[in-house]
Amino acid sequence: QVQLVESGGGLVQAGGSLSLSCTASGRTFRPYVMGWFRQAPGKEREFVAAISWSSSSTSYTNSVKGRFAISRDNAKNTAYLRMNSLKPEDTAVYYCAADVNWSLPVLPATARSYDYWGQGTQVTVSS
Repeated sequence: QVQLVESGGGLVQAGGSLSLSCTASGRTFRPYVMGWFRQAPGKEREFVAAISWSSSSTSYTNSVKGRFAISRDNAKNTAYLRMNSLKPEDTAVYYCAADVNWSLPVLPATARSYDYWGQGTQVTVSS
């Protein structure tokens, strides 16, 4: 089992920045992909970004490319999502997730691929 806890959400004006953190505990000794998803009211959960265990590979949904950056520190069992140039449409609950079974070169971008989830943290961007 892997437990994930997000932090860092909040309220920010459009154009501002926020950083989210996701700390893992439990069976963290094996390599795992970390991902960030978000869910706005009335919408499905959507993929935001993912990062491989070694940080050598990252992927982003098109709407956040150039604005968001995913990173991780395995010594701290923590993944990060730096969000710049935030827009009102970025408003959502953000979830981190861990995929402990992924072995393909292309990072997973679907929610069903991930095995463990955090409880979510609210990000609100005002216009």
